[in-house]
Amino acid sequence: MIQVLVVDDDFMVARLHSSVVSRQPGFEVIGAARNGHEALAAVRSLRPDLVLLDIHLPDMSGLEVLRRFRESSGDYPVDVIVISAARDLESVRTALRGGVFQYLVKPFEIESLRGKLTEYAEHREELQRLTDVDQAEVDRVFRAQGSRPVAPKGISPETTDLVIQALGDAADDGMSASDCASVTGLSRSSTRRYLEHLVTIGRAEMRPRYGVAGRPERRYRLLKRSGAG
Repeated sequence: MIQVLVVDDDFMVARLHSSVVSRQPGFEVIGAARNGHEALAAVRSLRPDLVLLDIHLPDMSGLEVLRRFRESSGDYPVDVIVISAARDLESVRTALRGGVFQYLVKPFEIESLRGKLTEYAEHREELQRLTDVDQAEVDRVFRAQGSRPVAPKGISPETTDLVIQALGDAADDGMSASDCASVTGLSRSSTRRYLEHLVTIGRAEMRPRYGVAGRPERRYRLLKRSGAG
């Protein structure tokens, strides 16, 4: 079993993420932490395989927690998936330099978290199978990990471009998954997967629109690339 520590200062969010992990085959939650100091102590005492780490913590940045993880990695190495609303480039770069496995931007669909856990389990299993590796095997492992944020399983570049075009043609307030499905001809569930993928890789943003009956409507808007007019 892959043992997981969940780190988030929001009790309800931590409970939701723990529930998702517990339902994932091959995973179990062994603890939760509400701040950076609790996270550091939990890693030392519980020795998880994987940490789901928020960046916005009350006592220190999750990036500082990550740095301290890496300083003590000689004692006990741990893998990290960042789950955070922080989407600024410097946070992403610092996380990458800290060797995180994945970076999941809040808010997201639960299926996105399940996908990241599946990718981590597959990657971990592949590494465990390797013994003496040659360059081709090393290249394959690193290439597989590096490609995941761009094209997860079931996400095609052609359909991604179709959804990007629909978002680009939308009004300033963006469009809902239902609107996008009507334009692209995709099912609503498939459309939502592609929209969440674009949010994850920083090509789009999601903002809830309040004022309608029931749950707030999720509106997706295409983000301009750096240097775009």
